[in-house]
Amino acid sequence: MRFLSGQRPQYLLQPVWGARRYSKNLHGLPAISIKDGTFYRSHPNAVQVGPNPPLFEKLKFTLESAVDDGEKPKYFAIVGPSNSGKTTFLQILRGQHVCIPPAARSWPLLEPGPGRRGQTKTKAIKYVGFDGEQGLGGQGPKGAYLSARYESRREDTDFSVMDYLQGNTELNPFKDSDGQEIDAESLSRVIKDLRLTDLVEMPVSNLSNGQTRRARIARALLGNPEALLLDEPFMGLDPPTLLTLSPLLYQMAKADRPRIVLSLRPQDPIPDWITHLYYLSGNCQVAWSGEKEQVLEEVRKYVNTDKLVRHDPSHIHLHSLREVGRTLTDHGIIEPGSYISQTIQKTTDTVTKDSVSRMTTEQTAETGRAEIPEVRDALVEMEGARVAYRSKAVLGNWQQEVDGTLRDGLWWTVRRGERWGIFGPNGSGKTTILSLICSDHPQTYSLPIKLFGRSRLPEPGQLGISIFDIQARIGHSSPEIHNFMPRSLTVREVLENAFSDTFRGVPKLDAAAKTKIDACLRWFEDELNPLAMVAPQGTKQKDTLSETSWADNTLYGGLPFSAQRVVLFLRAVIKQPDIIILDEAFSGMDDAVRDRCLLFLNHGETKEFAFTPSTSSDGSQEAGQRSVVESEISKARQVKVGGLTENQALLCISHVREEIPDCVREWICLPEANTGKPARFGRLQGSLEEDYRRWNEIWGLPQQS
Repeated sequence: MRFLSGQRPQYLLQPVWGARRYSKNLHGLPAISIKDGTFYRSHPNAVQVGPNPPLFEKLKFTLESAVDDGEKPKYFAIVGPSNSGKTTFLQILRGQHVCIPPAARSWPLLEPGPGRRGQTKTKAIKYVGFDGEQGLGGQGPKGAYLSARYESRREDTDFSVMDYLQGNTELNPFKDSDGQEIDAESLSRVIKDLRLTDLVEMPVSNLSNGQTRRARIARALLGNPEALLLDEPFMGLDPPTLLTLSPLLYQMAKADRPRIVLSLRPQDPIPDWITHLYYLSGNCQVAWSGEKEQVLEEVRKYVNTDKLVRHDPSHIHLHSLREVGRTLTDHGIIEPGSYISQTIQKTTDTVTKDSVSRMTTEQTAETGRAEIPEVRDALVEMEGARVAYRSKAVLGNWQQEVDGTLRDGLWWTVRRGERWGIFGPNGSGKTTILSLICSDHPQTYSLPIKLFGRSRLPEPGQLGISIFDIQARIGHSSPEIHNFMPRSLTVREVLENAFSDTFRGVPKLDAAAKTKIDACLRWFEDELNPLAMVAPQGTKQKDTLSETSWADNTLYGGLPFSAQRVVLFLRAVIKQPDIIILDEAFSGMDDAVRDRCLLFLNHGETKEFAFTPSTSSDGSQEAGQRSVVESEISKARQVKVGGLTENQALLCISHVREEIPDCVREWICLPEANTGKPARFGRLQGSLEEDYRRWNEIWGLPQQS
């Protein structure tokens, strides 16, 4: 087995929760009970405007309360790819959607009785989702504009973490209808337990990803709920932060107040304290449920029987099973090397490596990943950049060796044709670096930074570069862009926005731009058109002349989260800018869609995935093995959008190895904030997909056999 980290973190030497425990339920009643319930978005007997398929037919689920001494507690995780129904499952636990028969779903602990709190479902069962919004999302305030989070001046709307925890996030608030106030003892306890003491005065818009999760969990806990439903809490977190959040959740679950249910993606590591899994197959159906090891064994059997891809959309694709089984322990992440991964390899020994990889080394060599000449035009030059707010430095608080001499701040150059990965713990300054490059950060004006060979302010004999010149040459997809992109735009308007100066600006479109937009809409219609009759991924033949009028009537805000991420990815790459910035751009996509985007990044319309039939154990033909082939559009010489060129630079941020494009070779890893250690630089000798040890090398973690 391979570990992501080899040493026991210091924070685990002492209990995170201390000796304190929240009170247990003395009634012994389950918080949630579902017995053979089938659910619908609207009542099946009502007049239907659109489809109303059953959700989780004959579902069985019980969230138990405190167990008797000697009885093993149960901790649940709901696992499944994007759009499989994880959020819907959690909504059902909270009381949403119609249950048939109605009596099949109940909340025994919440029913009136002696000594019970009598809370409503919405107060007793809290839902916290992390898949849709940067920062605190709809549960907290948002900055007035994109660069507001980087300014030192505090606006009236820059509410602090303490304001957020106390619910004071409105300029003219009404008194709470029930008059409920948070007592000081509970507030102090939650702040300490979730390690927010040093953050209470910080504006919520300045929080890092991991800090935001802790703040949102703390806000939910202040309502003293009976159950806490956490939707994809590990998405976008770096390995060190994972090692702090998981034991924190375990201590709460162990205390039984609140009871915790997690939803996880297949690629997320499963905490070792989780005892039971529900694996969702698609179309809101449960494929397997039961004890964790039993479910993982069922996954192994499923792979061994060669049931890879079915025409029935309720079946599971092999892509979703590739990373299932990773375990999050106190010491780090255990890869499933001898479990799922080897099983898949055994199943596909007779075929090419394409069935378990995005593409082979030979195929990715065609993307321009050959050795880049040492001398090329510099697109970004940082010569001692240091970002600080008064006495607090958030980037460049170190000395770095440059040409044999120690220099203060960050020294970094990005040249044409380079493919960079930017890594580091949450809060280390990765997004701050990108804000300097995009010139969203006000301090860009005063720092020793050149963009496209020019500084922001005029220099002797040279004009400064304007914000519009910079953004016209950069394609950018990030959680911040996701948060600020107007939901009222159509899918086509979002892609057209790549050719505009602002989110609401009028795009400058010529015939070539319109052709590229239509090409992207056709290529990704299966992922973006809600009304498309979708065959299994990769098997549908593309019609190069198909209409794209559906994009004029499909609202971007009405798409699922993963589809919104696809739209923003296309917006970043469509105009083939000098610099493409992908900041957590693939987070929230299932791996099949993610791999398709990564292939498009490298090859554009020239390459596509093909699925060749394989014979199952019963002799039937199944669409199973995946390979990368020349597209029909390329054969017809109708390619409108190509992949990365040697004149473009790529900057990518992600904490998930599978989300790093295979073409990335250069990397920078920022130190944890306020440590004073310098940033580390390196160059990969191959893709991260080919050798997991390269991932450990980037993070400075010990290599395990």
